[in-house]
Amino acid sequence: MSHPTAPTGLLRRMTSRSPHEQHRSATPLELFFDLCFVVAVAQAGVRLVHAFAEGHFGSGVLGYFLVFFAIWWAWVNFTWFASAYDNDDVFYRLAVLVQIAGVLVLAAGVPRAFDDGDWAVCIAGYVVMRLAMTCQWLRVARHNTGAERATALKYAVGLALVQVGWFVVLFVPDGARLSLFLVLAAAELSVPLVAERGFHTPWHPHHVAERYGLFTIIVLGETVTAATIAVQEGLDEHEALGELLSIAGGGLLIVFAAWWIYFAVPAQERLTSMRRAVQWGYGHLLILGSAAAIGAGIEVAVEQVTGQAHISPVAATGAVTVPTALFLFTSWLLQARHFKRDGAEKALMPVTVLAVLSCTFLGNWGVLAAGLVMSASVAIGVSLSARPDSDTLRKP
Repeated sequence: MSHPTAPTGLLRRMTSRSPHEQHRSATPLELFFDLCFVVAVAQAGVRLVHAFAEGHFGSGVLGYFLVFFAIWWAWVNFTWFASAYDNDDVFYRLAVLVQIAGVLVLAAGVPRAFDDGDWAVCIAGYVVMRLAMTCQWLRVARHNTGAERATALKYAVGLALVQVGWFVVLFVPDGARLSLFLVLAAAELSVPLVAERGFHTPWHPHHVAERYGLFTIIVLGETVTAATIAVQEGLDEHEALGELLSIAGGGLLIVFAAWWIYFAVPAQERLTSMRRAVQWGYGHLLILGSAAAIGAGIEVAVEQVTGQAHISPVAATGAVTVPTALFLFTSWLLQARHFKRDGAEKALMPVTVLAVLSCTFLGNWGVLAAGLVMSASVAIGVSLSARPDSDTLRKP
């Protein structure tokens, strides 16, 4: 059962929760955590819009990826930890609130990181989040023994060491900073792989799948906001009303179809081993990052139509269709394809990805075309899945 809204004690033993717990769902604290993290996601999206509007595609994507990785990875670590060890005492809640404060500091530093290459505030916020997570793992080590204690200590030591590396980033020359970023990102991803050897933390498959799903919904909500902005701009820019309304309509169709496709299969049924969990959990960097980028792309398309973005219609439409295609492909690769019965069902999504990408070359009407393509894909998918199984057809 999910925890009540009132904490259950000042300081309780932090022992593992059962991965078979019935009716496990997201807690109010977890939902609050997600909403605060989306503030940072929105900041990254705003800077991505500004970079694309000026035609700085390479630097915009790179900066967005680095910021989004920090946000996503801190969120991932908390989500899996909470699934296994959330004891909802006062200290646990305070540690989570510190993590939230850290992501808000990170969000405040995003403009400086994008515009001036000053990563000090972003890194400070990230380190605050990670040190709070380290304290949580030390609590697990204190209250457990054997292999479980050893795993908790490996997490704590690994996190602490990597944070030293992030501090060093502030003092290296600009030319070497990107390389060190990539090395430290790889180190961050390696900590769970090393720590989980010998003992697997008892996360709850249904709870984890729900948490990822909820965050995906919130991130897709950024696209709805972007579509609303398109309508507002259309009311003010009567000369471009048709193009802006097509962008708004296409954006809504894209986000509706993306939601439908992502939740078409029971993701928790894939989380049956640590290997699958790592592939699925890590792969969501692309799913969530592309989902957030769709909204940014719609805003870029709007700015291009209204003359605020100095790029071509094809480039502006590509800012929508490319992340949309990436979202579709990674959703299919990580979960959807494993639930398809035959060649027709398995081929539908790859074909849709190619069709969405081809809409890029339609210019200002490409967003609407991509939305229609995705809507058609959903309709075809529903029809294919409604067919009886071949075994049923052979029965007398």
